[in-house]
Amino acid sequence: MVSSRNRPMLRILGFFICAAFIYLSFRDLWLNHYKRKPELGFVKRNGTQFVLDDMPLYVNGWNSYWFMNHAVDEHSRNLVGEMLEAGAKMGLTVCRTWAFNDGGYNALQISPGRFDERVFQALDHVIAEAKKHDVRLLLSLVNNLQAYGGKTQYVQWAWQEGVGLSSSNDSFFFDPSIRNYFKNYLKALLTRKNSVTGIEYRNDPTIFAWELINEPRCTTDVSGKTLQDWIEEMTGFIKSIDDKHLLTVGLEGFYGPENPKRLTINPEQWASQLGSDFVQNSNSSNIDFASVHVYPDHWFHNQTFEEKLKFVVKWMQSHIEDGMKELKKPVLFTEFGLSNLNKDYEPAQRDKFYRVIFDVVYKSAKRRKAGAGSLVWQLFMEGMETFSDDFGIVPHEQDSIYKLMIEQSCRLGKVTGRLKERKLKELCSHRH
Repeated sequence: MVSSRNRPMLRILGFFICAAFIYLSFRDLWLNHYKRKPELGFVKRNGTQFVLDDMPLYVNGWNSYWFMNHAVDEHSRNLVGEMLEAGAKMGLTVCRTWAFNDGGYNALQISPGRFDERVFQALDHVIAEAKKHDVRLLLSLVNNLQAYGGKTQYVQWAWQEGVGLSSSNDSFFFDPSIRNYFKNYLKALLTRKNSVTGIEYRNDPTIFAWELINEPRCTTDVSGKTLQDWIEEMTGFIKSIDDKHLLTVGLEGFYGPENPKRLTINPEQWASQLGSDFVQNSNSSNIDFASVHVYPDHWFHNQTFEEKLKFVVKWMQSHIEDGMKELKKPVLFTEFGLSNLNKDYEPAQRDKFYRVIFDVVYKSAKRRKAGAGSLVWQLFMEGMETFSDDFGIVPHEQDSIYKLMIEQSCRLGKVTGRLKERKLKELCSHRH
């Protein structure tokens, strides 16, 4: 029997025991709440610069087109997270990848308007993993080339259904039935609710931007009118569904037949006969930034390595100038690479090539100009040789490239004031 004299003491003791129990039970929940990452903001455009959280953003990033395809199979899905982690550890901020696979193996779009939920969930996984690693995605929406279906597959679908106007691949751009096929795909993708995060794609700031088409060409109309009409229609349609994300065309950067730069900047005469024009196509009111590729060893056949480097500087500076004076928009170099199949190729050449690209972007960032960043083509993890090409790199297997990419992340972080961000600060402090 407890004496009445001790009851107040027992009540106090009981209170503290109860409080301790509640604290231990909910401590992890409270800690997790305060440790949660702040919500991502959308990358926006302010004149010729990308802006994030009211600060300039100059991009150092990469291409890994294979993410969705590898995320379908549970045995290879881990490579997506591993590649994103490796990119983040180099301070890379944007990865460009395919958000399409039309017809064929592991197709996202099996036939017009019919989608494989299994593959859509793979793309959901890619976006969720990118968010986890603080990497944003530039998602490309269709291929001009035949790989992963491309415009060829859309034309075949229309032909098979008896509604196609022409068997030409370029009918992708002018056939009303095919335009509707593509719009249906766009609507399904933009309004997709991610099965992992619960966020519709159009509302997810993990997506840096949409790229309308990879390397568009319409050689049946070299005037450029057909491609320009298609760009205007499709970009308007995208913006009517999603006005939060940035949008680019996906151009290689060639100047068309009416542009005087075709004579002084284009690699060779053929480049003005592809039905595209960098300035005209990028000048659409719905296009937020311009895109350019850099492949001198594919565009020239008789130049020395040093001549190619001189071309690269001239090519990039010309497009940055266009961004400043003609377009008043950022210019992102969304693919660049040096082939290891060149007759005179040496690994040191790739280091020098990358350095030239990075230096042009860095100087643009220092002067707050329109050259808004670059994305290397392309990065892989070890054991993925069958998905590689003559440009592919496994970063930590090539130490000099690995260091160059980290150095570029730190240089851009310093000139934009982002070096104070925790991850970048830790990365760059370890370099010294």
